[in-house]
Amino acid sequence: MAVPAALQRSVVSPAGRHTASLIFLHGSGDTGQGARAWIKQILNQDMAFQHIKVIYPTAPARPYTPMKGAFSNVWFDRYKICNDVPEHIESIDSMCLGLTELINDEVKNGIAKNRILIGGFSMGGGMAMHLAYRFHQDLAGVFALSSFLNKDSAVYQALKRNDSALPELFQCHGTADELVLYSWGEETNKMLKSLGVSASLHTFPNLNHELNRTEIEKLKSWIVKKLPVEAPKANE
Repeated sequence: MAVPAALQRSVVSPAGRHTASLIFLHGSGDTGQGARAWIKQILNQDMAFQHIKVIYPTAPARPYTPMKGAFSNVWFDRYKICNDVPEHIESIDSMCLGLTELINDEVKNGIAKNRILIGGFSMGGGMAMHLAYRFHQDLAGVFALSSFLNKDSAVYQALKRNDSALPELFQCHGTADELVLYSWGEETNKMLKSLGVSASLHTFPNLNHELNRTEIEKLKSWIVKKLPVEAPKANE
């Protein structure tokens, strides 16, 4: 399987010394720059930290089946936006390679994997769960906003065979979501919990398939809890 070209990215640098990194994966059809601008619009400023670099990569354009094969910036293909169809595992695994390169870039910059968080909105959150729970179980944590995993997901299959410690999951979902149903997110949360993941689900009444300020503020608090200012001493 060919390794994809390096992903374009929009970066918010830390105000002080860089000791941790956060990778935020946009939803389908968006870009890293678009996701950053959306969050900036909601917060009236960038989501920024003293010590954490925030990276918003852009998914390469590819044919997307739910759009009748039209090209779109998506992390992977889906047969249908639904939780009871098979996953398009080939495209998921291909993108896991590209995103692994992004993680490796941070490690080369001296950031330990337990000081890296990954997550995203909608499809970006689904992608993050595949990446962390199947290939990078030593990351600091995972967040998934308005996201879901398909029934019988490869993530569930991998965790059934796993007995090592797993990254914590921070999940948010609006009850009024008409694209990714709240019940799909809830079922994902229950399944991951049953497979040994420490997972929280924050419910937002009347929120559709979108982000809001309360949600992002909650996420920021969780980020700082998982990636505190003082980096733990690396084992020399």
